[in-house]
Amino acid sequence: MAEPISRGFRDISLSFTRHPVTNDITVIRNEDAIKKSVVNLVRTQVNERFFNSFLGTTLGTTLFELINEESFEFLEDEIEVLLRNFEPRIAVTRVFAQGQVDSNSVFIQIEYDIVGLPLPTQSIEFLLQPTRV
Repeated sequence: MAEPISRGFRDISLSFTRHPVTNDITVIRNEDAIKKSVVNLVRTQVNERFFNSFLGTTLGTTLFELINEESFEFLEDEIEVLLRNFEPRIAVTRVFAQGQVDSNSVFIQIEYDIVGLPLPTQSIEFLLQPTRV
């Protein structure tokens, strides 16, 4: 079965900056819109969003716990399931989580393909650190 061709994607910018010509909120498109959505989903804590207690990860709580290799495998699986359930515009190819014990931080790398668009595999990398140590 052939993969469906997708239309372009648009989301509003969460920085709420004003467009200089239209004075409307700026819009982010296609890969950038999906990238922001993926990062927002991963950084959302479980039970943080009303009326959807399944949306989110336990990523923030792992910053303050003793962590080991099994914790990161669980975290990788949790992120993959979250994105499979709540971001239908992508197909996750790889999730990698690695902890840096010295700084209580977690490095996350997510690779995915955008469904329906002939783009190369996209990659997001970010480091989560506690605000207070």
